[in-house]
Amino acid sequence: MRTMTISLSDQQARRIQLAVETGAYASNSEVLREALRLWEQREEIRALELKRLKQAYETGLASGPGREVEADSLLAEFKRKAGLSG
Repeated sequence: MRTMTISLSDQQARRIQLAVETGAYASNSEVLREALRLWEQREEIRALELKRLKQAYETGLASGPGREVEADSLLAEFKRKAGLSG
């Protein structure tokens, strides 16, 4: 393992210390490794969501030109397709 020096706010340091003192984690390093694992997972999810959004955008562009609609008529069309009245 590689050793690094990091700076934390007093609140962050207290939270880490409390997590260790209560037995939730065995060491300060374990708390930070868990935090980094969660951050890495969040970044992976964010990258997948961005990829999916880009694909949806490309699909939209490839579907042809857009059309102008009025909100009321669009809502009526959605209701009709859903089998709702009104």
